[in-house]
Amino acid sequence: MENKVIRVGVIGTGHLGVHHARIYTELEGCELVGVSDINEKAGRKTANKHRTEYYKNYQDLIEKVDAVSIVTPTETHHRIGLDCLRAGVNTMIEKPVTNIPADAEELIAEAEKNNCILQVGHVERFNGAVKKVREYITEPRFIEVNRLSPFPARSLDIGVVLDLMIHDIDIILSFVHSPVKTIVAVGSSVFSDKEDIANCRIEFENGCAANITASRISYKSERKFRVFESDRYISLDYGKQEFVVYRKKKEKITSPADIERIVPRFSKTEPLKEELRDFIDCISTGSSPMVSGHHGLTALKLALEITGKI
Repeated sequence: MENKVIRVGVIGTGHLGVHHARIYTELEGCELVGVSDINEKAGRKTANKHRTEYYKNYQDLIEKVDAVSIVTPTETHHRIGLDCLRAGVNTMIEKPVTNIPADAEELIAEAEKNNCILQVGHVERFNGAVKKVREYITEPRFIEVNRLSPFPARSLDIGVVLDLMIHDIDIILSFVHSPVKTIVAVGSSVFSDKEDIANCRIEFENGCAANITASRISYKSERKFRVFESDRYISLDYGKQEFVVYRKKKEKITSPADIERIVPRFSKTEPLKEELRDFIDCISTGSSPMVSGHHGLTALKLALEITGKI
């Protein structure tokens, strides 16, 4: 589809879907031709704002597009995704890809069968700090992550592990290329019937360990990622898109002067825009997305293992 304007639709115009619609109107190489939502008021509001068409039934929309974003409750991802892929429509599905691994496997197979792009919305991969920090992470020995947010009153069809922790699961798996050895997890439901706060410790076969805490019942927001290696410590703030590297200047440390402090300079991004730009570029060039259906499935499987331990 190189040099062709890609016709795009958005299915689901809730909290996140409205941003998908906005960004598609801002990106080059694509045209937002319509949105769909079972909530007609919300759907028409988004359509009117971006001077596009509203479709009550997403089936009518996918007949008119080359690509879609599916930004609907997780339990609907499989059904809507299959309809899109079977129609030959390139598909971006917000995380988690599905809530059942077998369903995700079916989506992957359908995408391959129909030569479609299937991308999963693990947006932190496109965070400017995460992209830059890869230059400084070589062999993680210990990783500590805290992801805290106020109660969302949305995404309550899934617990905090699939809602929030899965972001960090995906990032950790992209840094630690080793099979999981053991998982220990605890959590509790507080304001919903799913777990609202959870902590897990993952040990990998190569000796690396990761401690992850996720909460959607906090009064403050925090998204921090810390990595410890044999000669350095890296502290990253997802929200501020910044990180600091503390690195040994020499083998034996005798004073603070022997520790180098590095504050890298780089351009901050709107991660969702970079993610959707990658989606459009992959369709145009036929290249593979940074976060494929396989990546989404791998993160989902580990997230469900963690949930099963709670």
